[in-house]
Order: sequence, then C-alpha cells, then structure tokens
Amino acid sequence: MTDYGEEQRNELEALESIYPDSFTVLSENPPSFTITVTSEAGENDETVQTTLKFTYSEKYPDEAPLYEIFSQENLEDSDVSEILRLLALQAEENLGMVMIFTLVTAVQEKLNEIVDQIKTRREEEKKQKEKEAEEAEKQLFHGTPVTIENFLSWKAKFDAELLEIKKKRMKEEEQAGKNKLSGKQLFETDHNLDTSDIQFLEDAGNNVEVDESLFQEMDDLELEDDEDDPDYNPADPESDLTD
Repeated sequence: MTDYGEEQRNELEALESIYPDSFTVLSENPPSFTITVTSEAGENDETVQTTLKFTYSEKYPDEAPLYEIFSQENLEDSDVSEILRLLALQAEENLGMVMIFTLVTAVQEKLNEIVDQIKTRREEEKKQKEKEAEEAEKQLFHGTPVTIENFLSWKAKFDAELLEIKKKRMKEEEQAGKNKLSGKQLFETDHNLDTSDIQFLEDAGNNVEVDESLFQEMDDLELEDDEDDPDYNPADPESDLTD
C-alpha cells in the first residue's frame, strides 16, 4: 500500500532544497506551496515571471496535484492560457510519479520561449516600421500619378483658392482707398503740420534771421523807370545807351 503522505513529505524537502529562494509553504494540511519561476534575461534584460501554486490531493502522486497561476509579470493572457495547458498535459503524462519538479521545469522552458517570442516580435515590428518608412519615402519622391480626374479636381480647387485671394485683395484695396486722407484732410486733422517745416529747420540748426531794416531802406532808393525816359524805345535796346 502506497504511503502518499511520506512521498509528499519527501518531495517537499527536495523542492525546498532545489528552490531555496522561491519556495514558500502556504499550508501543511493539505500541503500547499508556491514556487516562483523566472525566465532567462532577454536581449534587453527583460524577463517574464510566474508564481505557481500547488496543492497536493489526498492520493498524490497517483492523482494530479491542484495547480494555478498565483501571480505573473509581463505575461499576456494568451501566455497564461498556454502555461495552464502545459501543466495539464505534463500532469497527465506523469501520473504515479512525483512531478512538481517536472512541471516547474516545463514552465521554465516555456517562459524562455516566451522571451524569445518577445524578441522575435520586436524585430518583426522594427522591420515593419522600417518598411513603412521606406514606402512613405518612395511615395514622397514619386508622388501621386496624375490623371485627368485628379488634375481637374486639383485645378478646380486651385482656381477657387485663387479667386478668394483676389477678392480679399480687392476688398483690402477698396477699404484702404476709403480710409486714405487727402493732403487738405491731413493738414486739417494734424495741427502739427502747421509748424512742422519750421520745427524741422530749427532742429537742423538752419535758423534764418531776417533784417527788416533792409526792407525799410529800400523805400529811400531812387530807381529810374525806363518808361519815364522819352527816348526809351523798347524795340531798340541801344536807345537807352544814347544818353
């Protein structure tokens, strides 16, 4: 008769020795424990990790243990489903033998595969982005092939935009003409123009002083009028020289 209790205790001691840093006992009756499994580091030191929880059934190892994903890091839902299917398959294949080490090893290998898949997926995404960038660059240089349809569509749009620009310019010119003041209006509205020329000369240092006495003395000058000379003949310039 199989002593299930003894087989279970022996396996627990072995597991605690194999996984000293990741083995944790949760309860003794029924025996329940967790083992944390971490993948090898990927290209950029990324890892995936899961903590497996096992509970012995009464007749383990003739019956499969209960198992579940206790926690996980960086795993997709699809990855978790694959790990659970893997555990079910391995448990079925190893009935009658203590199997926790075998189950954990299978999960370890699966996690390493997942890291490799992440690397492959990133490389494919990188290639796809490079391809899209290359296609965009080609499109930039080649442009869109010209057809009658797209040319007529472009021309109609261009003509409409040009017409709007002309209308806007005409409106601005018309408005500017209405707002433009004549010289008289500028003079009437800006009183600074009254003294602007004088102020300009003063600022430039061109002060002009007028001696009014010069104009007063002009009245004392006796200027002979040629028309008072009886011998003056406008048609004969020399007539004025006979005197």
